[in-house]
Amino acid sequence: MSGLLPPELAVAEALFLILIAGFTSMLTAAMGIGGGLLLLAVMGQMVPLNALIPVHGLVQLGSNANRALMMRRHIDWRMAGLFAAGAVPGALLASMVVVQLPLATIQLCIGLFILWLVWGPKLGKHELSRWSLMLMGGLTTVLTLFVGATGPLVGAFIHRNSFDRFRTVGTFATCLSIQHLLKAAVFSFIGFSFIDWLGMSLVMIASGALGTWIGLHLLKKIPAERFGLIFKTLVTSLALRMLWLAGVALNAG
Repeated sequence: MSGLLPPELAVAEALFLILIAGFTSMLTAAMGIGGGLLLLAVMGQMVPLNALIPVHGLVQLGSNANRALMMRRHIDWRMAGLFAAGAVPGALLASMVVVQLPLATIQLCIGLFILWLVWGPKLGKHELSRWSLMLMGGLTTVLTLFVGATGPLVGAFIHRNSFDRFRTVGTFATCLSIQHLLKAAVFSFIGFSFIDWLGMSLVMIASGALGTWIGLHLLKKIPAERFGLIFKTLVTSLALRMLWLAGVALNAG
């Protein structure tokens, strides 16, 4: 075990993160969203800040790629392709301007935007144009370089398309796989070394694969009519948490 550990982590912390990686992947597979943000929050208590976002992205890449592979028959490839078409230039832009933006401001904007997407005036099933989907890919890819977990924002857009629960989860996993792959490429380009964290990340990815398998079986047991409500409730809860954290930070400042 010690050979897998980065020097900054104790054995107990590493074991806990491995278990959390499996649990959060199960949560995302079963509910459609939420695991990445929860994992980021837990890792933020143990992983050094300079490694937090790139290592979280690497683990999430493995988790989402596994989920996308398991649900490949349900993926909306048109949406994934348009997302990628926006995400690539977004990643190129972010690689030139990677700086630490005010976290409270970003949290406030994302939280309010998610609430509007989920609870605002409903768009038609095909209302989102190809340019809107490309813009989503570019915008969220830029943001993920600074805040790490933009899954709720991507999920809110995908939910607008009124997909069934399996198509929602599969397409969501594919879009996030693209995003996290680009994130890893950007952090490698600007000089972050994944070597010290590679072994730990691979074990967390394996745990996430098991969690995904369990979560997808739970997904089949969730009645379709309840999935939308669970999804919206979870996204709303995450958005409200962002707003609360932003408010605390702004008041402290």
